[in-house]
Amino acid sequence: MSGSIEFAPAFEPRPEIRVVLFDLDGTLSLLRSGWAEVMADLYAGSLPALPGESYEARRQLALQDILSLNGRQTLHQMIRLTERIRERGGRPDEPESYKREFLRRLTGAVEPRKEAVRRGTVPPERWLVPGARAFLRHLRERGLVLYLASGTDAAAVEEEVRLLGLEEFFARPLFGARDESFTKAAVIEEILRRHDLRGRQLLAFGDGVVEIGDTCAVGGLAVGVAVDETNPGRGRLDEARVRALRAAGAQVVIADYSEGPALLRVLLGEVPPPGQAS
Repeated sequence: MSGSIEFAPAFEPRPEIRVVLFDLDGTLSLLRSGWAEVMADLYAGSLPALPGESYEARRQLALQDILSLNGRQTLHQMIRLTERIRERGGRPDEPESYKREFLRRLTGAVEPRKEAVRRGTVPPERWLVPGARAFLRHLRERGLVLYLASGTDAAAVEEEVRLLGLEEFFARPLFGARDESFTKAAVIEEILRRHDLRGRQLLAFGDGVVEIGDTCAVGGLAVGVAVDETNPGRGRLDEARVRALRAAGAQVVIADYSEGPALLRVLLGEVPPPGQAS
């Protein structure tokens, strides 16, 4: 197993896993790759500058805030932006206004990608985390039940899952944000209740600290996905995301799913992690 998979010292296998929960953006789909940079530019351009503070310094502050809330609805990141503006003596617009502007900018980047897939000029695999489809199929073949939950608006989640050809793998409903009450913690509670499971029987994959933390909170096994979106085919970890995911409690961090079947065997305790004796 390569260096694109890292196990925390606290990792322990879970032979009892029955259900697997996936985030969408950055975990399976790369259609929105670059979203954090788009949001960081909006943040940095909206924040009043402190004396002697550079644009890049504001942008780095923005990225810290953004990644600390990754996995929650976009509106929460916009609320944090308004708080930052007030801290600096500014008068912010409403969070919804910043969200609309962010989505406008992001759509400009994402829509051409979607259209190319619709037209068939680009295969769906171009915008999937490497190995994702084969790994989802393998999980199903192993008898595991798969769910998907995303803080992205529900309509967009449904559209993108169809566009990428992932519908067949997931139990219904697909969980997306329909209003401000949406939380991944509530989704996890519903899934556990629906299947009469304990938290230890849940495995979750996500690139955001929220789903990692919510999974750990119920005793589930959390795998952080830290794909380097600038060059996803190289199997390299994004170190900034690795740090955030580890801090949130991820027991394993991966760059992609190219070694998915081997990883699953370790997660289920069928073989020891690399470097450990059997």
